[in-house]
Amino acid sequence: MPCTTILVGKKASFDGSTMIARNDDGFFDEKRLTVVLPKDQPRTYKSKLSRVTLTLPEDPLRYTVTPSVDPSNGIWGAGGINAENVAMTATETITTNSRVQAADPLLRSPDKAGPRGKAITGGLGEEDFVTVVLPYIHSAREGVLRLGSLLEEYGTYESNGIAFSDAEEIWWMETIGGHHWIACRVPDDRYVIMPNQFGMDHFDFEDALGKQERYLCSADLLDFVRDNHLDLNLDGRFSPRLAFGSHDDSDHVYNTPRAWFMGRYFNPRTVRWDGPNADYTPESDDIPWSFVPEHKITVNEVKYILSSYFQGTPYNPYARGDSPLKGKYRPIGISRTGVMAILQIRGSMPKEIAALEWICFGANPFNAALPVYANTDAMPGYLSKVTMDVDSDTFYWASRLIGAMADANYAACIQHIERYQAAIAANGSRLVHEYDKMMMESQNYSLIAEANRKLCAMARTEATATLGKVLREGSLAMKCGYKRADN
Repeated sequence: MPCTTILVGKKASFDGSTMIARNDDGFFDEKRLTVVLPKDQPRTYKSKLSRVTLTLPEDPLRYTVTPSVDPSNGIWGAGGINAENVAMTATETITTNSRVQAADPLLRSPDKAGPRGKAITGGLGEEDFVTVVLPYIHSAREGVLRLGSLLEEYGTYESNGIAFSDAEEIWWMETIGGHHWIACRVPDDRYVIMPNQFGMDHFDFEDALGKQERYLCSADLLDFVRDNHLDLNLDGRFSPRLAFGSHDDSDHVYNTPRAWFMGRYFNPRTVRWDGPNADYTPESDDIPWSFVPEHKITVNEVKYILSSYFQGTPYNPYARGDSPLKGKYRPIGISRTGVMAILQIRGSMPKEIAALEWICFGANPFNAALPVYANTDAMPGYLSKVTMDVDSDTFYWASRLIGAMADANYAACIQHIERYQAAIAANGSRLVHEYDKMMMESQNYSLIAEANRKLCAMARTEATATLGKVLREGSLAMKCGYKRADN
């Protein structure tokens, strides 16, 4: 699925937490946030798309997940946090090139239409990854190693990037062809920007095949690169992006502009992003994979950047006037997002309350990020009891309705949206601070369920009020409106 990811190391974040976040940009997918208990985790898993069957371990952990409401095409878990405070987001669809495809072809992608498709040849993909990995890992590194072993055994029919985090580390993993993979530990003082393109721009094979302190890969990857002449570097430094990725014309309107905007936001002074002497433009192929930010990054900023649509640039699709550049590039905050989650692991907090999941549904420019505690056996119905029927009494559908109406009347509605987003951000953080203090002082962590209910009640109040405001603005703008004074 076309998506955007940002990863924030613990020394680059405002409170020492690790943060991994991704827009799950499907096609208006209905999503919900729920918890899978160990007794409900399958012991035999069968993929809906590729029909691969695998036996899962007998000791799964509890975990949160944001599956598709419609199960007909599989679970599509998107991301979550397990009982050991390990987070995973899967996946960022990435690019590859024909040289990689020739050397290690992707398994034949199944044709969901059925009658027109050829025989399905198997493999695991985005549909499966969270379900078969997250319940069985106790660290971010373990997540890479488990998924890597599954890829080597079963293969994949698509190219993907996957993030794992715990209180200390963030690891980013990218698939290469049908059976190979590569991974890097994100430096603690950096943030990573990932549009739908192969990302890593540096890799140390000596470490990956030796101490494995910062790099991991499939065991035969170096031979794979040499045997297939994939290394295109002239300076002796291996660039995975150059070897395994793409720099197509389509990247320059769909992918690289998003990386440009994210870097421009967090590093406006240390890098030149605009003008004739810019270091990087929206169509540069060499925008770095990671940066040291100019200031510590907050949750609110992660939400803002994943909601952005080139504000303050000529490419803003909502800009006034008829500039030929307006809407030229694919925005980060796009209409068809199903869910976005910021998975925050707070290493300074007791393990019972270390994990927060900031959940958003629908188009990010118009939705709000609601924090909930992940270490729980159930999520409130406002988040979990989503159906295929439009219903403003769930956070998912309220968010979708607000977005569609606000977009149609952007100028009139944007002030309501900004106030709505600020209210949930402030009230959500306030409630988290209150319950953090209460639970640490009392050592009563069963209050998590009460905290999540109060957070959802607050969000319901704010969303309902905002829905009424944007509905009124839309009603006032209806073309069938008429007053006698109009004559």
